[in-house]
This record gives sequence, structure tokens and C-alpha cells, in this order.
Amino acid sequence: MQDETSQPDGLHGNAAYAALLSEIRNGALSPGDRLRETDLAARLGISRTPVREAIRQLEADGLVTHVPRQGASVRSLNYAEVMELYEMRAVLEGTAARLAVRSASDVEIAELRALNEEIRAAGEGTRAFHLNRSFHALLLNSAKNRFLAKSVQAMQKAMMILGPTTLSQSERFENAVKEHGDVLDALEARDADAAEAAMRRHIEASQRTRIKAFRETDALPT
Repeated sequence: MQDETSQPDGLHGNAAYAALLSEIRNGALSPGDRLRETDLAARLGISRTPVREAIRQLEADGLVTHVPRQGASVRSLNYAEVMELYEMRAVLEGTAARLAVRSASDVEIAELRALNEEIRAAGEGTRAFHLNRSFHALLLNSAKNRFLAKSVQAMQKAMMILGPTTLSQSERFENAVKEHGDVLDALEARDADAAEAAMRRHIEASQRTRIKAFRETDALPT
């Protein structure tokens, strides 16, 4: 059996990429944080080569930027980019809801309903965050369009830079569960226009909460 140090760099690179991606998602790495290969390699217990590979992959994802003579750091989004990101999310996830009206099975819709009830029961916190991700992922899968799925997944990576989910705020949490219910009602009625409109309202409400949070903490990107 090979020990960890004898594994090919490619395997280490995948692990390093997954680890750094997780840290960006959960806020352990924030916009502007430097990514020093030596420090990361020591922390992850691997050589610098797979760390360098992981940083390059994150740069290709648009999550990391490289500044000459300064090195790599987690990318920050300016105000226009935040607006554009939410606009695109509304378009893509609204389309997913519309397509799901046609292609989602009754079983999938029932599972979405059950997930939303689990979110409600979980209350604010990490479990609700993971359940919410599962809800949106299942809705996307029920749209049954691989090209749309790839576009949404790429957008979701960019969303990581924004930091913690807006569901951490109690008022937003309660409204989000209700908004999910509106989408589900439209899916059950097989009303494509209503499903798309409900999902767009859901994303736009999240956008307003995000901008309000930026404003209140004087962290509104310029």
C-alpha cells in the first residue's frame, strides 16, 4: 500500500483544490487573502507543486487573481460584478424552474417539498445552509438540461467569493423558505411562467439582502 507521500502530485493537487475551494466557500479564506504556496503546502502537508496546481485551477475558475510581484490572492468582486452575478443567477435559476415544470417528476417535486420542510425545521445555521444547497441542486437536476447545469455550477463558484449565505439572517431565512414554497406551488401546478417568476423573486430578494448587508458593514464593493 502506498503511503500519502508516495501518491502522485495529481492526486495531491485534486485534494489541495478541494480543500482551498472549501475554505473559500466557508469563509476561512476571504477576498483579498494571500495564497502563499509555502504556507499552504505546510498546512496541507503536501509539496508546493500540487498547491501551485490548485491555485492555477482556482484562478481558471475566477476565484483567485494573480498580481505580478505580489502573488495569488482570493479575488474580490466590485459592485458591478455583484449585480451582474445576481442578474445571471436570476436568469439561470429562473430558467431551471421553468424547465423543471416540464421535466420534473412528481417524486422530485415531493422531495423538493420535503427538503424545504427540513430547511424550515433546521432553523438558521450550517444544516440549513447545506439543505438549501441541496434544494437548489435538486431543482437544477430536475430541469434535466446538462448545459444549463454546467452554467449554474460555474456561477455558483463565483458566488463563493461573496461570503456566508444570506440565510444566516433570521428575516431572510423565513422569507426564503416561503419563497421556496411559492416555487414549489408553481411546479405542482405545472405553471412555467409562475415558476420562473417565483424563482426570480427569490434570487432578487437574496440580492437585496446581500447589498443591504454590504451597506450596513461599510463593505459595499466599489
